[in-house]
Amino acid sequence: MLAGASLAGAAPADAAPLGRRIAPGVTYRQFDLRAAAGRTHAHLLTVDLTNRHVHLDLLYPGTVAARETVSTMADAAGAVGGVNGDFFNISETQHPGVEATGASVGPAVASGRVLKAAVPAGQRFGPALPPGTGTRDVLGVGTDRRARLDRLTLTGTVTTPKGRFPLKGLNQYALPQNSVGAFTSRWGSASRVRATCGTDTNRAAGCSKDTYEVKVRGGRVTSTAATPGGGPIAAGTTVLVGREEGARRLRALSPGDRVTVTHTLVAATAKVPYTFAIGGYPVLRGGRPLSGLDDSTSAVRTVVGFANGGRRMLLLALDGAAAYRRGMTVAEEAAAMDDLGATDAFNLDGGGSSEMVTRAAGARAVKVRNHPSGGAERPVANGIGVFSS
Repeated sequence: MLAGASLAGAAPADAAPLGRRIAPGVTYRQFDLRAAAGRTHAHLLTVDLTNRHVHLDLLYPGTVAARETVSTMADAAGAVGGVNGDFFNISETQHPGVEATGASVGPAVASGRVLKAAVPAGQRFGPALPPGTGTRDVLGVGTDRRARLDRLTLTGTVTTPKGRFPLKGLNQYALPQNSVGAFTSRWGSASRVRATCGTDTNRAAGCSKDTYEVKVRGGRVTSTAATPGGGPIAAGTTVLVGREEGARRLRALSPGDRVTVTHTLVAATAKVPYTFAIGGYPVLRGGRPLSGLDDSTSAVRTVVGFANGGRRMLLLALDGAAAYRRGMTVAEEAAAMDDLGATDAFNLDGGGSSEMVTRAAGARAVKVRNHPSGGAERPVANGIGVFSS
């Protein structure tokens, strides 16, 4: 076990030491944790994926480029519990006049449908990543109902009368330099300009001056534009956005040209499709903490893990109340998940985003279990929902 956070002996008066059942296969409990910065307080959902009445899925606002509170998303989806999810494009102070999209950093899969791919590593929002991890890292649950840590890589092509070239983006707020990315109705109505700002290594770099956009419907180009646009994208329409060399390729197209766009996310390890996947970064793998985890910065955090070969899920969110707001380091977070029996764990967005909700039997609305450190729920890009039939 990694030295660091440990389970405290005394629990709050309203805690349920062994867990309070909120649905078949789903229990909730809260308890104290001791960390280097002092005592903190944790809220834990345990989910038994061997129970056929229980499953996990992505909570999101209905489109990629949007934000909503965890409680609103959970209520809309009918979840019995949930936590916040991936880091996201929260602000654009480096690019005056450019809209922050609210879109998440990593890949996302909801109900078996691919929503988006990962942004380049240099375009990521959030703290520094541990060595050997990247924006394509996900925690997912496959069609075999087992959780895994994995990487999802976009594979796609654009076929035109002028030739074929790779697709390098899908519904993401930042495209690689010299590339072409696709935006679909799942993106939402946010401006696509942000996708052409920054570089592969520097999120704050300026926006590209060399861009182009092409709309494709029914396999043919319907319109072109010198700059990326915004507004809703109709179902069945794909908008291709190019920057630098990608823009040059798109300028060769004219209305009426035949264009075919294909895309999928390819898993590095899983042999079954994912029904659900979310971005973040791993902190515990195979019972061992990753090397290079931050052990100096304490914060309110959200982390998910699994045990029993991916059949038992642990969703943990720290409390942001003033008495507990010091939180823990990422290294301590990994140690705490190890103490709780997880073999693998995955860090999600923290700070003011950290949140857990649960729904009592028969209740119409979920209850926010922890105290958000900002004093109120923060609208976020997505989350993990726990569902019971």
